[in-house]
Amino acid sequence: MPMQHISPSDLNSWLQDTSRVAPQLLDVREPWEVALCQIAGSQNIPMNHIPSEQTRLDPDATYVVICHHGVRSYQVAGFLERQGFENMINLDGGVAAWADVVDPSMARY
Repeated sequence: MPMQHISPSDLNSWLQDTSRVAPQLLDVREPWEVALCQIAGSQNIPMNHIPSEQTRLDPDATYVVICHHGVRSYQVAGFLERQGFENMINLDGGVAAWADVVDPSMARY
């Protein structure tokens, strides 16, 4: 099955829709990046920690994986899919696109 993707506007709509179970937000950026800006409610596990920290993740949950522009999150989502996680979704454009489309007040870097 090809990797699922979601746009910032579709993710925002999903998070606002109380009739749907919200996805887990997995931010795979470095801590210094998260300190600059993040999507509210996201859990930070840096990309290079994912192999050793994946036991912290629920294999039955739906995750939207987030990074700066969508490249690292794509790689992490693919890695986790290969580890047996079935509900991984990549945020297209990452927090940069989120800031452009959903939250213009968010810091950019």
